[in-house]
Amino acid sequence: MDIKGKVVIVTGASSGIGEATAREFAKEGARLVLAARRIDRLEELAKEIRAMASGAEALVVQADLSQLADIQSMVEQTLKQFGRIDVLVNNAGFGRLDWLEKLDPLKDIEAQLKVNVHGVIQTTRQVLPVMIKQRSGSIINMCSMAGLIGTPTYTIYSASKHAVHGFSEALRREVQPWGISVSMLYPGGVTTEFGQHAGINRKTKATTPKFLLLTADQVGREVVKLVTRPRAMRIIPWLWSLSAYLNKLWPAFVDYTTITRFTIPEREVELGIKS
Repeated sequence: MDIKGKVVIVTGASSGIGEATAREFAKEGARLVLAARRIDRLEELAKEIRAMASGAEALVVQADLSQLADIQSMVEQTLKQFGRIDVLVNNAGFGRLDWLEKLDPLKDIEAQLKVNVHGVIQTTRQVLPVMIKQRSGSIINMCSMAGLIGTPTYTIYSASKHAVHGFSEALRREVQPWGISVSMLYPGGVTTEFGQHAGINRKTKATTPKFLLLTADQVGREVVKLVTRPRAMRIIPWLWSLSAYLNKLWPAFVDYTTITRFTIPEREVELGIKS
């Protein structure tokens, strides 16, 4: 797909990967629809995009992706402004990381599933009839490595991303005959606001090694590549592919390593291993 002039919806565009992705599409001459809850940030980004080139277009839509009415309004405003939808980037999402029994049933569990899973499904469902009618389109779903490997304290976040994985795989086989591509992107650790809002508080200080950390700009560029050269799955950086294969082929080893090096040290107070 030649991106220039194409209409691209980016959800969660107010910060992090969504914001960087919008900039990358703008550089390629796309017409942007920026959707998120924080409209002040969206307005700032839209202003920046319009300043990139004469005639650059960016539609700002305040939307809570856990609300179907907001999703429907976003699609309606897009069609009213541009008359078509060529690319959907389902990026909006958040994580709450803690032991399952400590997660709040509503704020941490239900809300996370509403945005990360229902939001992706409902947004795609609203956009799909437009793309089918056009006989063309590209859908990019942000899955995260948590959608391939489940780790302690990621129970709900990982469940949501595994759900997106299954949804994307089935959807790809539904819509391909209509010229619509569905791609899944699996980034490892990214330097965004995610960690600030996830509630991470680890005694072991375990984190992604610096040499494996990605910037939001790097992820944004990969999203654009999946539109120009579609593929079913893309893991970045590629070294994480080894972890995914190991998790699939030798899960007992991954279980043992994770439990002994992370779970038990983190749980030592609750388990009474140390006073």
